[in-house]
Amino acid sequence: MAEVFRERRRQLLRHLLRNKRGATVDELGHGLGVTRTAIRQHLSSLMRDGLIAPGETRASGGRPKQLFVLTDKGREVFPRHYSWFAQLLVEAMAQEHGATGLRTRLGRIAAAVVAQLRYRTPEASTRRGKVAQLSSLMDELGYDARMTKDVGGAPAIEADNCVFHELAMKNPVICHFDLALMSSYTGSKVELHECMAKGGHVCRFRFTPRN
Repeated sequence: MAEVFRERRRQLLRHLLRNKRGATVDELGHGLGVTRTAIRQHLSSLMRDGLIAPGETRASGGRPKQLFVLTDKGREVFPRHYSWFAQLLVEAMAQEHGATGLRTRLGRIAAAVVAQLRYRTPEASTRRGKVAQLSSLMDELGYDARMTKDVGGAPAIEADNCVFHELAMKNPVICHFDLALMSSYTGSKVELHECMAKGGHVCRFRFTPRN
């Protein structure tokens, strides 16, 4: 029963994905072949999860019909294979500029990202404060990151979700982007002590003063 319920939810979301202006309860029921009561149950659950929302109303000659539409969160349910396109870009840059050129360009991209981050977040006054800020920003970006301490007491960041994991498995040089971004943001020397792309349990970065 639970699997049937999940499949109905997927079908309903797919129907709304294909009907950008929205659909009424009757239209959803007809499209999925289920009752109005069942559709309303699914709508209630999906609205509670923030995946759909009431849209416009449609004139019907009587009482206006309520349309339901996908939210931005609902659209993100459907997979988008960004990693495939990113892989093509990385391979193209590597073929055109070589490994050294690729690292240089990744460093420039990281510097541009740091500039954007600095615009939205005032710079902390200490290295430890900068690492703490960076940890929070990485967590927002999906790294599941947290600040911790190295064995010697130096600040460190551990991340349980590498957002470039699939890409890094095929092109380890992509990790240079993370290192360049962290070094530029914190003004520190950054060492990657553990890497999930190399079989580690987490990605662990250690921050020490530059020589």
